[in-house]
Amino acid sequence: VMSCGLLQMPFLRVQVPVCPWLAGLFSARPRQAAPRLLSAGRADRARHQEPPRKKLLSEKKLKRHFVDQRRVLVRGGNGGSGASCFHSEPRKEFGGPDGGDGGDGGHVILRVDQQVKSLSAVLSQYQGFHGEDGGRKNCFGRGGAVLYIRVPVGTLVKEGGDVVADLSRPGEEYVAALGGAGGKGNRFFLANDNRAPVTCTPGQPGQERVLHLELKTVAHAGMVGFPNAGKSSLLRAISNARPAVAAYPFTTLNPHVGIVHYEGHQQVAVADIPGIIPGAHQNRGLGFAFLRHIERCRCLLFLVDLSLPEPWTQVEDLKYELEKYEAGLSQRPHVVVANKIDLPQARASLPLLQERLGQDVIALSAVTGENLEPLLLRLKVLHDADAEAELRQGRRPLRW
Repeated sequence: VMSCGLLQMPFLRVQVPVCPWLAGLFSARPRQAAPRLLSAGRADRARHQEPPRKKLLSEKKLKRHFVDQRRVLVRGGNGGSGASCFHSEPRKEFGGPDGGDGGDGGHVILRVDQQVKSLSAVLSQYQGFHGEDGGRKNCFGRGGAVLYIRVPVGTLVKEGGDVVADLSRPGEEYVAALGGAGGKGNRFFLANDNRAPVTCTPGQPGQERVLHLELKTVAHAGMVGFPNAGKSSLLRAISNARPAVAAYPFTTLNPHVGIVHYEGHQQVAVADIPGIIPGAHQNRGLGFAFLRHIERCRCLLFLVDLSLPEPWTQVEDLKYELEKYEAGLSQRPHVVVANKIDLPQARASLPLLQERLGQDVIALSAVTGENLEPLLLRLKVLHDADAEAELRQGRRPLRW
């Protein structure tokens, strides 16, 4: 038999007989936590409050995320089948037919979203929502919900080589596939000569189509130039866009659109078209993939590297490539921009460039920011002239 002692509990003012080992548990002092350094506590608190940020993808890794062509199989939702049943109720012998109609299938709709920049999020196939079947007591089936596919501004929809939709405005929609009609219940077939119909029809299948989506960048102005001419550096200087910049050709792998802000909340979109090489109109290199994004630009900025010998040949070659790709593309309103004026050999070539072209040339430096204001003013003049032309033709100007 284990000997027991007495444990005094003052808050109860009674004496309870307990075992010695249990009394030791009650009388033991609470364990004190080990002291921690203040710097360690701050570090732990900062680690919990500030989660590690997601590492940004480089420009080369972003190449696989930018898609400007996609083949999509779309199917509308199937309609629900109609029901064939009769009303059943106590002491009501001839209730009659009460089968409801099936619900219509849901449509598949392409919707333009300005937050979407490429077709990378578009899947290869879509199936619309099906309608529900009809029920008893003349209950109609629920129709299928509409399935929306978000596409970027400037998406061209083709079917069998024919253009069926041009989604160039924010918020525009195009019904890619219609949902099937719901079937009819036997209540629908009730007539004077047929008081007890048992006929019902099944739902119709949804429309099925194979569409080819093609993205063409929509912008007010497009910067065109050979590789390493400084297009990305200039776009970073005049807007908040941040394309990759490096000292080697073909640093930019995808088109970028930057927004230039003016007074009165006016905005002008400028697209950085990746470098064009000689023979691009014959699809050399990635010719068609780059030239495709110039078609929708209202005006052009021909960017030349003023530090290279005979810079006027760059403008001639660029216009030749554009004209061979699409007739009249090189004749759009444009301005010639001579970059890298901060280099000593570039200033000496400026007078000869203006003489050869026979027009004014805006010389600037995208790195130092020298002489950017004349370019911004000229860009606004071209934008205002294009907006007035659109209004005269009864069309709404492009807004960003």
